[in-house]
Amino acid sequence: MQSLQEKASEWSGVETNDAFAIDETNLYEKLGLQTFINLSTNFYTRVYDDEEEWFRSIFVNSKKEDAIQNQYEFFAQRMGGPPLYAQRRGHPALIARHRPFPVTHQAAERWLHHMQQALDTTPDIDADSKIKMMNFFRHTAYFLVAGDELKNPKQEIVCKHASEKPAA
Repeated sequence: MQSLQEKASEWSGVETNDAFAIDETNLYEKLGLQTFINLSTNFYTRVYDDEEEWFRSIFVNSKKEDAIQNQYEFFAQRMGGPPLYAQRRGHPALIARHRPFPVTHQAAERWLHHMQQALDTTPDIDADSKIKMMNFFRHTAYFLVAGDELKNPKQEIVCKHASEKPAA
């Protein structure tokens, strides 16, 4: 039986150790909250302006401002900052929170396209941090794709949250 982390590594091409290299440095202390706000704003501006209707439709029931806040609070918390997301919304529970959406390989790649562009155009993120963050984002996107398979009860997948650190 393959775990969600193993599927995420296989599909994303990012080994678990590389995905969780974000834990080697406190990126929140290094980059600051405003950088995560800027990244999330940059990202969601791209998402809500996406030329692909099928992709925009995934976000149609979400307010852009709420999406931005949820994302930057999660990123800040996951990358060494205060538990902003958990204080407001509880445990991230990424798979459960994304269950209503079609989290397909195609959607993951489109999400990653916008995130790469947002990373590349957000000032104050150094090259090493961009690599670590993109590896985490790529792995996590495919973790959610693997989690989407849990909608099909015939799948035998072991669930481990992307927001958790892997066992040593």
